[in-house]
Amino acid sequence: MKSSIHWGLAAGLLLTAAPSWSQTLPEATQRATLSGYLRDGATGEALVGASVFVKALGLGANTDENGYYQLQLPKGPHTVTYLVMGYEPQEVKINLGADATSSVKLSATRVQTQEVVVQGQRAEDNVRKPEMSVNKLDMKTVKLMPALLGEVDVVRSIQLLPGVTTVGEGASGFNVRGGGVDQNLILMDEMPVYNVSHLFGLFSAFNPDAVQDMKLYKGGIPAQYGGRLSSLLDVRLRDGHTAERASVNGGIGLISSRLAVEAPLIKDRTSVVLAGRRSYGDLFLKLVPDQKDNQAYFYDLSVKVNHKFSARDQLQLTGYRGRDVFNFSNVFKNNWGNTGGTARWTHQFSPRLFGNFTGVAAQYDYALGVPNGTQAFEWTSSVRNYTGKADLSFQLNANNTISGGVSGTRYRFNPATVKPLSAESIFVELKVDEQKAGEYAAYLDNEQTLSPRLQLQYGLRLSVFDFLGTGKTIYDYQGEEGKRKDPLNPRTPRNGEVVKRYANLEPRASLRFTLDENSSLKASYNRTAQYIHLISNTTAASPLDVWSPSTNNIRPERANQVALGYFRNFLDNGYEASVEVFGKTMDNQIDYVNGASTLLNKDLEGELLYGDGRAYGAEFFVKKNQGPITGWVSYTLSRSERQIDGINRGAWYANKYDKTHNLSVVSMYQVGKRLTVSGNFAYSTGVATTFPNARFSYEGLVVPVVSGDARNNYRVPAYHRLDLGATLKNPQHPSRRWQSEWVFSVYNVYARRNAYGIYFRQNEDDPRKTEAVRLSVFGSMLPSVSYNFNF
Repeated sequence: MKSSIHWGLAAGLLLTAAPSWSQTLPEATQRATLSGYLRDGATGEALVGASVFVKALGLGANTDENGYYQLQLPKGPHTVTYLVMGYEPQEVKINLGADATSSVKLSATRVQTQEVVVQGQRAEDNVRKPEMSVNKLDMKTVKLMPALLGEVDVVRSIQLLPGVTTVGEGASGFNVRGGGVDQNLILMDEMPVYNVSHLFGLFSAFNPDAVQDMKLYKGGIPAQYGGRLSSLLDVRLRDGHTAERASVNGGIGLISSRLAVEAPLIKDRTSVVLAGRRSYGDLFLKLVPDQKDNQAYFYDLSVKVNHKFSARDQLQLTGYRGRDVFNFSNVFKNNWGNTGGTARWTHQFSPRLFGNFTGVAAQYDYALGVPNGTQAFEWTSSVRNYTGKADLSFQLNANNTISGGVSGTRYRFNPATVKPLSAESIFVELKVDEQKAGEYAAYLDNEQTLSPRLQLQYGLRLSVFDFLGTGKTIYDYQGEEGKRKDPLNPRTPRNGEVVKRYANLEPRASLRFTLDENSSLKASYNRTAQYIHLISNTTAASPLDVWSPSTNNIRPERANQVALGYFRNFLDNGYEASVEVFGKTMDNQIDYVNGASTLLNKDLEGELLYGDGRAYGAEFFVKKNQGPITGWVSYTLSRSERQIDGINRGAWYANKYDKTHNLSVVSMYQVGKRLTVSGNFAYSTGVATTFPNARFSYEGLVVPVVSGDARNNYRVPAYHRLDLGATLKNPQHPSRRWQSEWVFSVYNVYARRNAYGIYFRQNEDDPRKTEAVRLSVFGSMLPSVSYNFNF
């Protein structure tokens, strides 16, 4: 019955006919398309999310990620307004007799505004656009927030938005609406990032000086994107200056330093941005005699080149490499990181037709081992993908913008390879067989205005996934549901042979109904499918977890999410407020038999369990945009549960990402022209975990155990933390370009010992008793200072 409802909704939306509304508009022969690009007048960078509108007609459009816009207007004279926050608005008079191009460069406002930019668009867009469950963070805002050890963090700032949580400090990634870290699609200029953290989750893999902005979709995901269940984080790197001389940005902190250079290679045509960051804890270790051979650092490097061949053609090249290294003399070595690149060609075929053509290569890998001695070995694992995609956007008429495209990805998974490094090593060579897969998709999407009050965005995505043979033996794992399964039916498919094919139709739809000038109701529906999975049976994902494709035994995960929201602005858009409720059902959710081994296990698929999931809740969000005090408050009330045969006697149980209450308060106060102070407060329910509920004695020793097949039967204590920060700009000499500032922050002001985990052991004084021990990543206040500069 559920399936019938889903398909009926999809079919009804896709068959909605635009021509039935065209009679209220002038004939097509009396209309023409105005298109072009909006760019920063000083730097030449694209202005994303800028507004282009004709006030007299009530018609408008927003620029896309390339700064490109399309606007259909009646033929004749018009006054077109170009507007984006932080820039002087510009009005252009145009006599439109046929399709025409108008590209405009805007100048930054001379007076610094007091605004915190959470969404880099017109303030009323949160009410008037059909998209919902979306937040956009500008780096100007992120850089003003209190930082951990002076390091501005993209991912940590996202965790202060409604519906977004983490399982704790030191945990990699983030969780959205009760989903796992692997259920978030994270793109950096279209390149997937498999691990978004440095230093075991304490810092983000994104260099703040290289990032332009980021957009998080928690629902209402356009049909263009797929492959994950919970969210899409779209991170865009800076395009670089094309109109002025080179500029340099950098910062020196207690943990790391960073440097970014932007330069025009060919004025108004070619630009380059180089950004690098490195921590230097290992440099201090060299000063300690017993530690000089140890290494503990991370680094990341990014480069982006933009070249405009003409007004219609542009090429973007992006490269990235990030790495963490932990080497303890000759005892142990460990490193992991992301590497990848993107090539993107954009072409304007006509004023109404615009295309993007992208090629992507990405890899995540890790290595660990012992370099010397009888236990010398090296362990490596990796996942890599190669993607090609084409996306087209066509403005059919003033009320319909149609998007469509195709994509294809090839995956190679190396779960684990172990090699001895010396002849006397006790290890033997061992390899868990490599896996290959292909993922293909096609989509069609339409953004349609039915009336001044009603706007829709709807689409359909078809995704296909092939698990491919590699010339190695594969098995079917069969046995009693809820228990460890045995390998049966061995066979050896040819290299590249399709072993198992999965296909899913994924309808998407969102709706906006305007109640009045300042408020609207929105609704959305998403069906998503996920074909690659992070295999981890720990509370927090680690860099050593294994990525696996869907196989003949591992089925794709699928989710259906429905959301309804009320959005309202107050006091001339000085305040924004929204309430969203959501419900999500999931199938083929992965869990593990008790005692499962996920590393170096050739029969890993036999230890996996499958079942259903559900998440539901309400998100409340209030943001102040104007005045000396700005910021936001978000509160989420939600549940996230699983039901899997073999776990918790088949009953529903809270999953490890479930947090009933999640409160965040972010505030910034512009004290004067030079000083800004800020503060963050975060509170959340403790994560669900499994505690022993029984014990037995063996030769005088007391051993705690879990009885009754319980799973996540307790919670760690609630998490809460207060951070404070201040940014002090140094005086600037009128004749010099050099600008600098000091950034002070105090993380965990009242020294809360938030629990990362709790384990049980025998009491040292009385072995007949057991005791619980709390592990905390930070148990004290952490002050920091950093120095930022640009010229």
